[in-house]
Amino acid sequence: MRALAAGETPPRIRLGPHYLKLWTASVISNLGDGIGTIAYPWLASAITRNPLLIATVAVAQRLPWLVFSLPAGVITDRVDRRRLMVSMDVVRAVLTLFVAFVVLANNNLPSPDQVAGGAVTTDTGLYLILVLATLLLGFAEVLRDNAAQTILPAIVRPESLETANGRMWGAEMVANSFAGPPLGSLLIGIMFALPFFIDAGTFAVAAALVFMLTGDFRSRGASTGGRAGWKAEIAEGFRWLWRHPLLRPMAIILGYLNGLGAIAFATLVLFAQEVLELDAFLFAIVGTGAAVGGVVGSLTAPAISRRLGSGTSLYLTMIGSVVMSLVIGLTSSWVVTWVMFCLGSLLGTVWNVITVSLRQTIIPDRLLGRVNSVYRFFGLGMMPIGLAVGGFLVWIGEQLGDREFALRLPWLVNAGAHLLLFFYAAPRLTTAKVEAARAEGIAAKAAEEE
Repeated sequence: MRALAAGETPPRIRLGPHYLKLWTASVISNLGDGIGTIAYPWLASAITRNPLLIATVAVAQRLPWLVFSLPAGVITDRVDRRRLMVSMDVVRAVLTLFVAFVVLANNNLPSPDQVAGGAVTTDTGLYLILVLATLLLGFAEVLRDNAAQTILPAIVRPESLETANGRMWGAEMVANSFAGPPLGSLLIGIMFALPFFIDAGTFAVAAALVFMLTGDFRSRGASTGGRAGWKAEIAEGFRWLWRHPLLRPMAIILGYLNGLGAIAFATLVLFAQEVLELDAFLFAIVGTGAAVGGVVGSLTAPAISRRLGSGTSLYLTMIGSVVMSLVIGLTSSWVVTWVMFCLGSLLGTVWNVITVSLRQTIIPDRLLGRVNSVYRFFGLGMMPIGLAVGGFLVWIGEQLGDREFALRLPWLVNAGAHLLLFFYAAPRLTTAKVEAARAEGIAAKAAEEE
C-alpha cells in the first residue's frame, strides 16, 4: 500500500455488499444475544439462588469451547463456511424457541421483580432443561463463530481487515450490550418467555441474511486430493500454531485473560442483585457500559494501535483488567461499575481488533479454520474452568465470611491474577514481534495469490 503523505486523509475503505450482509446478520443476531444476556441469567436466578448452580449454567454455555473447538476447526476447513453459519443459526433458533415454550408453560416462576428478593426454591426440572439447552447452544455457537471469523478474509482484503473487524465489533457491541439488554429487561417485565421468542427470531433472520451470500466459501485447500484423518488434520493445525513464535504465547495469554474474567463473571447476576441491589432494568443499564466502551474501542482501535504500537495497546488491556476488577470488587455503586465495564470493554475490543485481524492475516487459508479453532481452544477453553472456579470461590467465601464478602471475592482474586499475567506477557507481545508477524503474513498471502 502507498504510504500517506503528511496531512493526507486516508481513502475511504469500501467493504462491499457481501460484507454488508454479513455485518447486518451479525448485528441482528447480536441484538438477540444482548436480550439473552439478561434473559438467561435472570431466568437462572429465578430457578435457583445457589452460586454453584448459577455458575454451572455459565459453565455449560462455555464448556463446548473446551471440548469441541478442535473438531470444529476441522469441520470449518472441510465445508462451505456460509452453509455452516446458516445451519448453526437455524439450530440456535430452534433451541431458543424450545426454551421459550418451556418457560411459557411454567406457572411456578416468580415475577422478575421477586427474583432478587432471594425467596426462590430450586426448580430441578426447569434447571436441567436450562443447562441442557445452554450446552447445546454452546456447541452451535462454537461452529458458527469459528466459521464467521474464517469467512471474513474471503470477503475483505488483508489490509482492510482491521477496519472490517472494527466496524463489525462496534455494531455488535451496540446491539449486544447497549440495545439488547435494556430491551431484554423490558420484555421480561411483559412476559418471562417473551425475550426468548425474540432471540429465536433474530437467529432466524441472521440465517436468512447469510444464506443470501453468493459464491463458494470453502477453504482453498478443502477440495484438493485425499483427506487426512481427523486427528491428523487437528494435529496439523495444532503444530502450526504451537510452532509460531507469536501466536503460541498470544493464545496462552488470551486463555488466562478469559479464564480470569470468567471467574468474576460466573456469579455476576447475584453480585448485581445482592451487592449492587439492581433490578433487571438497572442490571441491563450496567451492561451498556460494556457497549459504550466497545463502540469507542472498535472505532479507535486502529488509531490506538498505530499511535501507541500494537504491543503497548495489548499491554493496556491487561493493566485495565487489573484496575477494573479491583474497583468493582471494592465498590457498591452501579455507576462506578458501569464506568469500569466501559473501560474494560474498550481495552478488550482493542485487543480483539488487533489480534483477530492479525490471525486472519498470517494464518494460511487452508489452515485458517483449524488454527483458528486451536487458538480459540486455548483462548476460550479456559472460560468454563474459570466459571467453575468463580462459583467455587463464592461458596468458599460464604464459609469464611458473609454473603457480600463471598460475592466480592472473585473480583479481588481476579485483580491480583491479572497483574501477575501482565508481567508474563510484557516481553512476549512487543510491537516489533506483532508487526514482523503481520508483514510476514501479508507477504505469504500475496505469494499464494500469484
